[in-house]
Amino acid sequence: MAQVHKTQAKLALHLGAMAREARARAGLTQEEAAERIGVATEVYGRLERGNMLPSLPTLMRLCRALAVDANPLLGFSSSTPPEWLSLEIPGEDEPPAVRRLLRTVRKLKPRQLAALSHVARVLLPSSGARASHKTKRAS
Repeated sequence: MAQVHKTQAKLALHLGAMAREARARAGLTQEEAAERIGVATEVYGRLERGNMLPSLPTLMRLCRALAVDANPLLGFSSSTPPEWLSLEIPGEDEPPAVRRLLRTVRKLKPRQLAALSHVARVLLPSSGARASHKTKRAS
């Protein structure tokens, strides 16, 4: 699996474990489940191991084939949030201007990002300038 966001990785592991349990309850082999869902056995195996997330149409076919509601597969069947769901919203405490800047920076190509990094370093006062500025204030 390519580098995946932590939340997606946790969801994939949870969904895979729940799919494995549902398949076992249905008395199916991985091969039989894969055939009913319409995916290759290898793909279904990766799904159960938490190495991938199914597309929405595949998730719907999986629910039908294993006779299971999607909510437990996704961890939404209890009163507490699922373990994989990160309640932390990145940058929530940042000012709106910083969040907008970060959204723009994330769209930059590597060379543009390097150029922006150089510009940002030039905009920051050097550590020697900061120290002399503090010394002048203290006097």
